[in-house]
Amino acid sequence: MLPTDTDHPGPVAVEQAGRLGPADVAAVLALVRRATDTDGVAPLSEHVLLHLRQGGQEPGRHLIVRDPTAGAGLVAYAHLDPTDAVEGASAELVVDPGHRRRGHARRLVEALLGLAAELADGRLRLWSHGEAADATALATAMGFVRVRELWQMRRSLYAALPRVEVPAGVRLRGFEPADADAVLAVNAAAFAEHPEQGRWTRADLDARLREDWFDPAGLILAVRDYGGTDDGELLAFHWTKVHGATRHSHDETGDGPDTAGSHAHEAIGEVYVVGVSPGAQGRGLGRLVTLVGLRYLRERGLTQAMLYVDADNTAAVRTYTALGFARWDVDVQFQRQV
Repeated sequence: MLPTDTDHPGPVAVEQAGRLGPADVAAVLALVRRATDTDGVAPLSEHVLLHLRQGGQEPGRHLIVRDPTAGAGLVAYAHLDPTDAVEGASAELVVDPGHRRRGHARRLVEALLGLAAELADGRLRLWSHGEAADATALATAMGFVRVRELWQMRRSLYAALPRVEVPAGVRLRGFEPADADAVLAVNAAAFAEHPEQGRWTRADLDARLREDWFDPAGLILAVRDYGGTDDGELLAFHWTKVHGATRHSHDETGDGPDTAGSHAHEAIGEVYVVGVSPGAQGRGLGRLVTLVGLRYLRERGLTQAMLYVDADNTAAVRTYTALGFARWDVDVQFQRQV
């Protein structure tokens, strides 16, 4: 989440790096957990967290603020991705809940603007995960305008689901390692105009396949069926994801008391990616694999499902609304032109 900052920044330096060492990675992840518990929403996207856990990926940049008054502890973090030549550089940032209103967010945004000018064309987009008035106030004060909304929609998995009817010539099955290139190709074609999803590389796909949450049975493929054992081309896929139930305390160091108490987060299923090959569109395959995925999540004992969709993608919003989803929250993107 893009935090508020009402105080003018003081003389605290912003560190910058292409990669982070294990200690700083652990400190940033701990910061993300604290902010998530306070704000009720994760401050960084999955894409940033994936690369962060591996130390980073060039030419991305990590920005860190350490507060001398807090024992030089890490109190703020930002990530800059300068690689999108069409939309411009994008960034996400987080400030420790106990160190807000001290100018750290403004300081990070100023450093991000300088890096965007150095590494790209000077344009900068900022994400605020979760719609917050404070984030809007800071962005507006620094010359940014609201340009995009990404809705989170949810539905109960207790509610009735429509019947699954598989059309002739189509077979459903789970993912196998040999399917990776086909999934990547359909993803690129289906999301050619999407500013994030359509840019997935094989490295991006492989990073997700290595995640603990990945289950090949939850990546549902619709393939052309020739009536035998051999599959034809990949027509559509639905990649589900389970955000697992977790229990943790707020003793981040492991050597102190659990001051806030241990608490649990209930598991929730996600309609992670639904991709339909352009040549197979108009046959209802997106709806088909979505329904199969929702039934898969329900069979795993989950009670809720979520998804993300651009607010201006009216066709997708209409489809998901018809399947029982309703708006739950919104991520907002702000942009400042050169």
